[in-house]
Amino acid sequence: MKTCVYNINSSEIGLRVDQFLTAKTGLTRSEVQKWIKEGLAHKDSKVLKANYRLEEQDVISFSWKTKEKIEIYPENIPLNILFEDQDILVINKKRGMVVHPAPGNGKGTLVNALLYHCGDGIKQVGSEGRPGIVHRLDKDTSGVMVVAKTSLAYNKLQKDIATHTVQRKYVALVHGQMAGEHGEIRLPLGRSNKDRMKWDVQPETGKTAITHFRVLEYLNHYSWVECRLETGRTHQIRVHMAHIRHPVVNDPLYGWKKDDFPISGQALHSCFLAFIHPVTEEHMCFNAPIPNDLQQCLERARKE
Repeated sequence: MKTCVYNINSSEIGLRVDQFLTAKTGLTRSEVQKWIKEGLAHKDSKVLKANYRLEEQDVISFSWKTKEKIEIYPENIPLNILFEDQDILVINKKRGMVVHPAPGNGKGTLVNALLYHCGDGIKQVGSEGRPGIVHRLDKDTSGVMVVAKTSLAYNKLQKDIATHTVQRKYVALVHGQMAGEHGEIRLPLGRSNKDRMKWDVQPETGKTAITHFRVLEYLNHYSWVECRLETGRTHQIRVHMAHIRHPVVNDPLYGWKKDDFPISGQALHSCFLAFIHPVTEEHMCFNAPIPNDLQQCLERARKE
């Protein structure tokens, strides 16, 4: 736990305390708000709320848990490589593989595999602890993703993702027969205040999230759906589908009930990725075939 004490100067009077502490600590605003909510921001031993406005001669005490530094080591983990050159690597990630290490989960990740496959050069690419990672797939979402091997490629791909010029499509098996054959889900998302592992629809404070869907096949009790991301928020497809009452089959976080399908985690797969090569400017398209476990789920759903 780290604790800092701040004396307020005249230019800071009137600021919200969460805004002030975000600037002072380097934490994100949501992280600051989390620690404030846990009673770790004080003025003269009085616990503060996030919307408290700073006053003249205030002395603010704030405590927070520092992030555990994770040592990341190369591991000889096989990768299903769809394309590679000196700038980028495109892979078909297997279901069950975590993309980057986190406290308590520092081994067996894609990053460990990248350090072994690409060598030390990739360590300096991107953010600390996530070398080369320009976008993520959830642990139990399989499929195609691109990795940057140079800082130039990283910066260009990050920009293209932010401006929605990268095309990403997924296939999902969802509960129920969707009312329309195609459509758009436009619902803002934010981290849940009730469960920090989950995200939910937040109309007032959430970030813009847009999913386009197309029904590929109607089944008796399910729909086989293609989803195209216009934005790429955490758990976006899973939250959007659950919110419109068509949760992804076998989703442990957002599903309504425990499904008994032969798959580990949600029945969701990143099947298509298209982008402009960050160096050659060639238009590149990649497809990841439906894995056997998801194909088995689809076949079983057809019989029910």
